[in-house]
Amino acid sequence: MKVTVARHAGFCFGVKRALDLVLAAQREATGPIHTLGPLIHNPQVVARLEEEGVRPLASLADASPGSTVVIPSHGGAPELAPRAAELGLRLLDATCPFVAQAHAYTAQLAGEGYQVVILGDQGHPEVMGLLGQAAGKASLVSDEADLDRLPLTGRKVGLVSQTTQTPAKLQAVAARLVGACHELRVFNTICAATSQRQAGALELAAQVDMMIVVGGRNSANTARLRELCSGLVRTEHVETAAELSPDWFAGVARVGVTAGASTPDWIIREVVASLSQLA
Repeated sequence: MKVTVARHAGFCFGVKRALDLVLAAQREATGPIHTLGPLIHNPQVVARLEEEGVRPLASLADASPGSTVVIPSHGGAPELAPRAAELGLRLLDATCPFVAQAHAYTAQLAGEGYQVVILGDQGHPEVMGLLGQAAGKASLVSDEADLDRLPLTGRKVGLVSQTTQTPAKLQAVAARLVGACHELRVFNTICAATSQRQAGALELAAQVDMMIVVGGRNSANTARLRELCSGLVRTEHVETAAELSPDWFAGVARVGVTAGASTPDWIIREVVASLSQLA
């Protein structure tokens, strides 16, 4: 059985930057350091950070005064900074620059009077941050079909996307909106790393008998990779090598491996090593 890893897989710039910021802060902090929710959507990395004393919190109110609290890579709401100051907390912003750019575009559209439409996953932390930037002036859709229930009340509509969505979904929503408003302004806020990983996964999926997608089950971009690959070939999603089942590979001559942008190299290497042993 031949094992091939996609040409773009694993940590993206924004995730690596967030992890580096936290580790540097952990070395320098004189008090407790926490993340506001998981720093990235990978349970194994979050567990390792907890072992180093960096514990995720559900809210700023859970931190003791003098603590450092890190805004995770998927960003947060604009009211976090004043709330942290009020509670006597040091706030460290590890928001991915691509997510921060999406925040800026969302706030710009809302400020210029556009009815803002956000393409994203309901309840995802990044999406909650985008909604916050629009100050209640945005509507969320998960695909173009959701537009049927959306009252487009303004002549001007602005469209932004969660950074981990697919270009095809963004194009489909934009195409549906074109005929429904007088003016449409679209900011393509899908990050380059997401597009690269999706393209690399699809390229590899077309060449193998089976795909293994590696990453956290709470990771939107990992779930998107599984969704895309499963449209071409049998696909299994695992968080770690321990979840691989030998039964999956009966009759499989070529297996491809890809990983979400929040999956560290050491987990990918363990999966590849286990697959090689099975081969």
